[in-house]
Amino acid sequence: MTEQFLDAPSERLLRDLAPQVLGAVARRFHDFTAAEDAVQEALFAAALEWPRDGLPGNPRGWLIQVASRRMTDYLRSEAARRHREEKAATEASDLAPRSDAENDPEDNDRLTLLFMCCHPALTSASAIALTLRAVGGLTTAEIARAFLVPEATMAQRISRAKQTIKESGIRFQPPTFEEQAERLRSVLHVLYLIFNEGYTSSAGAHVRRDDLSHEAIRLARMMRHLQPHQPEVAGLLALMLLTDARRLARTDPAGNLIPLAQQDRSLWDQAQIREGVALLSAVLPKGSVGPYQLQAAIAAVHDEAARFEDTDWPQILALYELLKRISDNPMIVLNHAIATAMVHGPSKGLELLDSLHLDARIGGHHRLSAVRAHLLEMAGNRDGAIEEYRIAASRATNIPERNYLMMQTARLGGTAAGPDLAVPG
Repeated sequence: MTEQFLDAPSERLLRDLAPQVLGAVARRFHDFTAAEDAVQEALFAAALEWPRDGLPGNPRGWLIQVASRRMTDYLRSEAARRHREEKAATEASDLAPRSDAENDPEDNDRLTLLFMCCHPALTSASAIALTLRAVGGLTTAEIARAFLVPEATMAQRISRAKQTIKESGIRFQPPTFEEQAERLRSVLHVLYLIFNEGYTSSAGAHVRRDDLSHEAIRLARMMRHLQPHQPEVAGLLALMLLTDARRLARTDPAGNLIPLAQQDRSLWDQAQIREGVALLSAVLPKGSVGPYQLQAAIAAVHDEAARFEDTDWPQILALYELLKRISDNPMIVLNHAIATAMVHGPSKGLELLDSLHLDARIGGHHRLSAVRAHLLEMAGNRDGAIEEYRIAASRATNIPERNYLMMQTARLGGTAAGPDLAVPG
């Protein structure tokens, strides 16, 4: 018997339907952990049966029905939960597929699911893994490959996250207005971290992991659809689009890193840039400007410059001044120092870097040494630049970044391009 596989459109359909089905089942059975397992079983069943039997007329209803059967079996296996089985049976009719006119409950489920996965009770690492699994529809194996850990390790991380939700008594219910306001920052931060890891991998043989950055953009689009009146949601989506627009120009065919100053800007995705600028232009005039909107504005200034030499550094510096007032992120201070050096000279930028060596969050980070090396070279301190490039290369865990820094060390006194400036990371 020949094994059959889902085609690409069906795989995308399953991934899109996964959070919808999980939201519906968790809402009705009131048990996120068991519902998540049941939906994963339903997705696996679909991957086996759909290629053989054909795509069902209502894929969402098919998945809900299969997952609901798994949940019923689970409830029957535990005598202590027989009263919940009876309640679930009375609500079974509510699980019928909805018409196009009844989309609000489905959107509410997806929003509830995303806010639950990013609950403050979870660590960032657990929230990222659970979000990619439950909301993004990625398998445990896919998430493990993305973060370069064994599948068993990632499975344990996801299991601990689900156990934390269970032990914390977090119910699957739409967050209140106050809870949404309180947790929105956590949700956006998790999506931001997923995008960053995809755009510049923290470790491994590749500069980027496109699957992660693309998934972050997809989830940010979903958040924009669910919360269209939140300026920072639009700001984060704009930031992702404007930054990801440079993706193809960041490496050569061999995978070597190309710094911003040397990139072929004809490779930048102009459609993404236009979309990002339009999003930003729509929300900035409304006031209540947050850090994601400001970072997106900085990315837009870079993207709109025809050449690196045309970059409006005074405007970028002014935006970083605003950003520093509302965020204590050391990477913002680092990029502010770069912008200062480009406007007022390298000595001014180097002065700003001195305080970062005492910051435990970035003091030993390779990017601090890389920026310091670049500014020292700009200032004519060749020996100091070589030493800092060496330190940066020794600390880098991403192989293309490390190779680039080693090349700068070997190049010695030549004219160096700066690091990839003013991007999240």
